[in-house]
Amino acid sequence: MLIARLIADMDSVETRLDAAMGALAAADMPVAMAGMHDSCGDVLQLSLPEGDRARLTGTLAEHFGECDLLVADHEIEVPRLFVSDMDSTMIGQECIDELADFADLKDRVAAITERAMRGELDFESALKERVGLLEGLEEAAIERCLSDRIRPVEGARTLVATLRSKGCRSVLVTGGFHHFADPVAEQLGFERVVGNRLGVAGGALTGLLAGPVSDASTKLATLEEERAQLGEGARVLATGDGANDIPMIEAADYGIAYRAKPKARDAANGRIESRSLTTILKLLGIPEREWIDEATPA
Repeated sequence: MLIARLIADMDSVETRLDAAMGALAAADMPVAMAGMHDSCGDVLQLSLPEGDRARLTGTLAEHFGECDLLVADHEIEVPRLFVSDMDSTMIGQECIDELADFADLKDRVAAITERAMRGELDFESALKERVGLLEGLEEAAIERCLSDRIRPVEGARTLVATLRSKGCRSVLVTGGFHHFADPVAEQLGFERVVGNRLGVAGGALTGLLAGPVSDASTKLATLEEERAQLGEGARVLATGDGANDIPMIEAADYGIAYRAKPKARDAANGRIESRSLTTILKLLGIPEREWIDEATPA
């Protein structure tokens, strides 16, 4: 069984749905049911008795364009664990790029970040290179960067708070830094944080990391560790945007790429192209009346 849910421009939706269903039928993946979801009226749901999940995702993306979608091989339900990347996923910025701006190095650092997130550079080497460029920057710049530059993505707090109200544990796991991730996690309502630590001595950055590197393998290991504590059958949601998020996205029941780089988007069975993270709540079938408003503390 395959279940697909998507949110798309409703103009000519019937024509595009007919074309998608025709393409799926030609691929021996006939659609048994298609209609608007009962709880979320702007979500189109398709059910297929059998088929390939990746092929279904690709076919829907081909016919509906840059839509928000989620495909699963079971009835979609509220997850019990949510593991998320931070930079460009739960917040709209790359923290190291913004911090580099205080050293007049943003363009240089951001170019390395972009290539690393696209999977063109080894993550650990790229991280150490960028951190090395910040040697000597005063530690006080971190606090200024946090207050002046770092902002949650629209819907981030509502997503975490609503999932938590449904009994879902939330973990923020990042290739970024605890200096940023800890306050972001507190602001958004995450219960655990895993990330890198910047070396600091004498009130300035040392250009080194303090402790082991938090990378793609760390993200996957964190997801698996947390899932094991929940027991068999617990559904897991993971979100991210870059190449270092791919292992955890692939391991999750609902691996959603948020406005992601191509490699991460192609690895995911869900994708969000619109701005608000509350779209995930719609795709999970949680009606808006049950959302916890962003203004309400988690």
